[in-house]
Amino acid sequence: GVTYVTQQQLDALYVAPYRTAVADGVGSVMPSYSSLQILGKDSAPIKMHARADQITGVLKGQLGFSGFVISDWQGIDQIGPNYTNDVKIGVNAGIDMIMVPYQYATFTSDLTALVGSGDVTTARVDDAVTRILRQKFALGLFDHPFADRTNMGTIGSAAHRAVARQAAAESQVLLKNDQHVLPLRSNAKVYVAGSNADNVGNQTGGWTLTWQGQSGVIPGGTSILQGMQQVAPQATITYSKNASASTAGYDVGVVVVGETPYAEGIGDVGNGHTMQLSVADRDAVDTVCAAMRCVVLDVSGRPLDITGIVPEATGVVASWLPGTEGAGVADVLFGKRSFTGRLPETWAKAESQLPINVGDKTYDPLYPYGWGLRTDSARVRLQSLRDQLETQPGTRSAVRALNGVLTAGNWNADGSVRKAGPVLDGLSGAASAMTGSGYSFAQQDQVVSVARDLAQAAIVARGAAAMSATAALTADAEHDDLSGQPRQAVALLTQARSAALKAGSPAGHAALR
Repeated sequence: GVTYVTQQQLDALYVAPYRTAVADGVGSVMPSYSSLQILGKDSAPIKMHARADQITGVLKGQLGFSGFVISDWQGIDQIGPNYTNDVKIGVNAGIDMIMVPYQYATFTSDLTALVGSGDVTTARVDDAVTRILRQKFALGLFDHPFADRTNMGTIGSAAHRAVARQAAAESQVLLKNDQHVLPLRSNAKVYVAGSNADNVGNQTGGWTLTWQGQSGVIPGGTSILQGMQQVAPQATITYSKNASASTAGYDVGVVVVGETPYAEGIGDVGNGHTMQLSVADRDAVDTVCAAMRCVVLDVSGRPLDITGIVPEATGVVASWLPGTEGAGVADVLFGKRSFTGRLPETWAKAESQLPINVGDKTYDPLYPYGWGLRTDSARVRLQSLRDQLETQPGTRSAVRALNGVLTAGNWNADGSVRKAGPVLDGLSGAASAMTGSGYSFAQQDQVVSVARDLAQAAIVARGAAAMSATAALTADAEHDDLSGQPRQAVALLTQARSAALKAGSPAGHAALR
């Protein structure tokens, strides 16, 4: 890839994170394979591994980086067609450690010759060696050169798997949940289909055992199907990968679709890949969702084009790559854990929309950044927060505001919001009181999460027009939430809810009052 920027954009957007990292004492930095063209300065893109102005000039000079710069895998090889010249340019650019997986003998002889000819100075080599040795001493590698293997026996232990299972559950994002199809009943009759329902290799993706990963069995892993069987032993579960078995007599279908493993450029769209589901997966969705209420799980490393299947499905889940613990996915499907995840990126309607980012003039995604329906009780969430704050000094005004929100008349028996207006007003007061360093992000987010629930409920009730009208508002609210501005986040979500109510068709949703 090539990054085209002005000098001002480079300083403001791209250099800024490095300034923070260097100030925090980061020990090593790796240039990208990509190229940079500074508009008005460079006549053509220049490979980052060759940019002495950025590596030595900016990183080491302006920012004062004292660690070492390491090349990417064969990164200098891409500078030009002559390997000796690549060595000279890369080392002189400021790269201190060269990743040479194969040509190490050639590299050594070339660098030795370059130093002998004066094309690379001994001072440059001494600087590189000093930087590397400094980090090795800081890490204690000369005192303890080998890794501590004391705890090797715990790798893959029950405790580790429990953490992985929790992570899998918390990563699940509930995109659609019509008719409250999720969570599933523990004794439901469930029809399971799709290419990724029983494939641990596809769940784990690339960089698993091998560089590109591999479909199929991963030793010790649990597929989503196996996880469902473990988590809900009382359920009747029938599996038919291509949905060829009879679909009669089931309460609900679960169709697990998505991608096969890949890593880096080999997985790029356009390099043999698209954002489309396979024909077999689409057929499985069509068959199952035509026969019964159905939930579609998308197991993938990126948002795929699911626009066509969303209307067919009763529920839709972004399962991402949940890893080896498929039981974590089953935990949220059957309600052992609640859905709490949110989208970490925008989900486009079609490949033609890409790239799509918050702040675009026309921001009209399938699902906006930060979208994610929850299945836990909003009231219990706020009660837990209130109880926590009551034991924390300096929180009286926040507790008072939360007590007002928790007034019994504002809530339904199941813990959902009964009167949205008073609740949002109270949340605004609580968020205002909780703006500042005395509160953690988790505490602030608990307040914002209920406002998010109400905005999303209105959007769901009013349909696609409401989604289009509010996507930018809800996405901006997520940024405010993450930047420690809960009051602004609640205000934007309240605005989004109002905009949703003015869009689409009336729905009579209880949470809209």
